[in-house]
Amino acid sequence: MKLCRVGEAGNERPAMIDAEGGIRDLSGHVGDIDSGAISSDALSRLAQIDPASLPLIEGPVRYGPCVGGTRQFVAIGLNYADHAAESNLPIPEEPVVFNKWVSCIQGPNDPVTIPRASRKTDWEVELGVIIGTEAYNVDEASALDHVAGYCVVNDVSEREWQQERGATWDKGKGFPGFGPIGPWLVTADEVGDPQALGMWLEVNGKRVQDGSSSTMIFTVAQIVSYLSQFMTLLPGDVITTGTPPGVGLGQKPEPWYLKAGDVVTLGIEKLGTQRQEFVAID
Repeated sequence: MKLCRVGEAGNERPAMIDAEGGIRDLSGHVGDIDSGAISSDALSRLAQIDPASLPLIEGPVRYGPCVGGTRQFVAIGLNYADHAAESNLPIPEEPVVFNKWVSCIQGPNDPVTIPRASRKTDWEVELGVIIGTEAYNVDEASALDHVAGYCVVNDVSEREWQQERGATWDKGKGFPGFGPIGPWLVTADEVGDPQALGMWLEVNGKRVQDGSSSTMIFTVAQIVSYLSQFMTLLPGDVITTGTPPGVGLGQKPEPWYLKAGDVVTLGIEKLGTQRQEFVAID
């Protein structure tokens, strides 16, 4: 299934994408696409619904974040060897973990405001993992049983705050709007192998990232299991799993970054696409 949330920010309603790409209203069956709707049992019930029986939502719509009520937005850094190299950092022996504040989450096509006085706002296409059932101390073999589905994430980053303003990355990762997720939560059964997904990103129509989740250093199963050793992953949590090479930081002959008016488009195989215009702060 492809599940989504559509409507004005803060007032989204749950929906399902039918086989023809139509958006079908699910609000008669669930209140939201959130922790209560994405457990294994809840997803099984939704899968029994004939999409044709649901009201069709007509006209242009705004996609909201594809899951609501997220309490933890966890990120993995340097999870592609060639991205570590372009960042002039060693390949990690264990996953590099940091946080994106949940207040940065927004819809996949909403404009992104460049922070005041930012000089190094950057892009990162990433595979997002959405937790469906609580996970604590789970082993790698059972880790994917706790995953409800997957989505596209743009891990927007301000590199000066990330790298030059102290030892923690979090400060450059959680500005408002720096976490577009969606358009859809695609359930794990429909995605299949999460380590076989092509991914790409363009800035103003120029392809700058073109990679695959097959080249991750740590797989989704390894990441979920690893995180669960020192935290409880909760239903509705989002894990974003690292980016392939081609970010602004790694451009040659020298880095270049986003400015007001730039348009970023990105996508992942089976998971849909995003589009963001980057705008100046008022």
